[in-house]
Amino acid sequence: MSGVVENVNDENYEDFTQSPSAIVAYGIAACEPCMAYDPILVTAAQDHTNIRFGKAKMHVPGKCRAIKKQHNFETYPTTHFFSNGTLLETKEGKLESAELTALIAQHFSRNI
Repeated sequence: MSGVVENVNDENYEDFTQSPSAIVAYGIAACEPCMAYDPILVTAAQDHTNIRFGKAKMHVPGKCRAIKKQHNFETYPTTHFFSNGTLLETKEGKLESAELTALIAQHFSRNI
């Protein structure tokens, strides 16, 4: 894995979520909590290079239509934790660094 936050869209979503350990943050450009969450995701990705981190930019026309049909988003950012295609947990709102780290440990302890 790379230690960076990857762009996730309809084209790579299924492959991305099929990873043994994957975290996807869904956000929109005008969302202040989404912007504040970005550096937290970057740091977590750098600290956990064996977990895939991705961001789905839901505001980009035509890039996340299938994702929107598959999930019902009421709040941005929303974070999904996946393992081998299985959605393990959904967290709405911006996660603080300590909370994200605790959720990583809870769901992916074998990978940290």
